[in-house]
Amino acid sequence: MPERSSRHMVMSAWRTAGLRSRGWIGRTLLVGLASLSPGCTSVGYYYQAAAGQWELMRAARPIEEWVGDPGTPAELRVRLQAVRDIRAFASRELGLPDNASYRAYADLHRPFVVWNVVAAPEFSTHPRQWCFPFAGCVSYKGWFSAEAADRAGEQIRAEGYDVFVYGVPAYSTLGWFADPVLNTYIRLPRQELARLVFHELAHQVAYVSGDSTFNESFATCVEQIGVRRWLDRHGTEQERIEFESMDRRKEDFIRLILDARAELDRVYAGSAPPDEMRRAKSKVFDQTRAGYQELKRKWGGFAGYDRWFAKPLTNAHVASVATYADAVPAFERLFETLGGDLPRFYEEARRLARADAAERARVLDLPVKSAGR
Repeated sequence: MPERSSRHMVMSAWRTAGLRSRGWIGRTLLVGLASLSPGCTSVGYYYQAAAGQWELMRAARPIEEWVGDPGTPAELRVRLQAVRDIRAFASRELGLPDNASYRAYADLHRPFVVWNVVAAPEFSTHPRQWCFPFAGCVSYKGWFSAEAADRAGEQIRAEGYDVFVYGVPAYSTLGWFADPVLNTYIRLPRQELARLVFHELAHQVAYVSGDSTFNESFATCVEQIGVRRWLDRHGTEQERIEFESMDRRKEDFIRLILDARAELDRVYAGSAPPDEMRRAKSKVFDQTRAGYQELKRKWGGFAGYDRWFAKPLTNAHVASVATYADAVPAFERLFETLGGDLPRFYEEARRLARADAAERARVLDLPVKSAGR
């Protein structure tokens, strides 16, 4: 479908659902339409995205209403008060956008807001791209239904791709819409709630159409800076310990997967016959699984990544992690170079967002193809 016609169908779908300009679009319309950051260019896909977003709109009520409602369970009221304070800190202390995002709450009565599909060729760790209005090209496509995501994954798998389908608890609409707090993550520990809110708001600070690695790595860097500052001001000693433990486990996991990617890239760069590459690929994934068991022993049995390893590993699994991690060290160095000055850091990120892919790759120490996948 031509881009103009496709965009017309998107806008028609939003109007049909009752959506208004800058009210509520896409990491679901970013993870959703843009990213449901998604995928398919069919009219049906866009309508399911509009319907899913409309469902969020109907379910959302201002946090203050929930807090003041005597029918709100006590535990939920405490959680919403915590998120309200975290949201205020985000704008007051971190300079993140002060708008309507994360000031309402919606219970969707399901464990994830959307399900993402990531695909990669059989002999490549570079994710397939899907391109959309507003979000540009992204390395995953999202669906508001697990069943629909699974069906889409099966269709892509039939084309010869490696596929990974996974649930997503949160999204950002890049400031186009007032993203609500969701039941899919409200019961996280306070420091993890802060991590998520800071990450999603960071997408509204700097975003590059067609560069998922830049977008996710920048937001990950901001989340880490923000949570440490929040913990210094408002965290308990136990929360600080838990955050540092979680961060170390996350770093261990990412290193395991990036090491696997490096080994896979060496396998795929060779000239071996396909069957030989498949055996080598399988061996790498066997070693990765064994490495994860070693990490679990190191972590004292922590099983937080078991779901990720629940199905056979694929190139798409590897690609999904790399998108969030590749440029984080470079962003951290940039932040330190700027003396830990967040406003200057944001301005430099926005400058990089306006630059071409080659300039971003140079500054972020990435191959050009990774800077703009």
